[in-house]
Amino acid sequence: MARSVTIGADDTAQLSQQTDGEFFDVVFDATGNARAIERGFGFVAHGGQYVLISIVRDNITFSDPEFHKRETTLLGSRNATTEDFETVLAAMRAGHVPTDALNTHRLRLADLPRDFPQLLDPAQGVVKAIVEI
Repeated sequence: MARSVTIGADDTAQLSQQTDGEFFDVVFDATGNARAIERGFGFVAHGGQYVLISIVRDNITFSDPEFHKRETTLLGSRNATTEDFETVLAAMRAGHVPTDALNTHRLRLADLPRDFPQLLDPAQGVVKAIVEI
């Protein structure tokens, strides 16, 4: 069964429990956040795949011994088609993607000038922020 999960600050134990310590056969990252990408390596099951969709300017580091121990496959992708987006939207509409959990922060447009610097602070753990009108 496919499961979608958003990575947050205190989730390793919860994800381990939900997957009986196996974690996920395929992990996708489309955050564009180097810290989130680096954390994602730890959520790939033995023999699993890690798919990086977004591009970041930063260097990405990971534990090579852990990567090899898990026999991980790393795939970079940036060529999504219209059909790919339609598939994702259909999965979201069908409730297969926990859209409420995907957004780590939410703020009002009127508060954006004041709160925007907090969104840039790595200590805040921002993965995706929603700005509401």
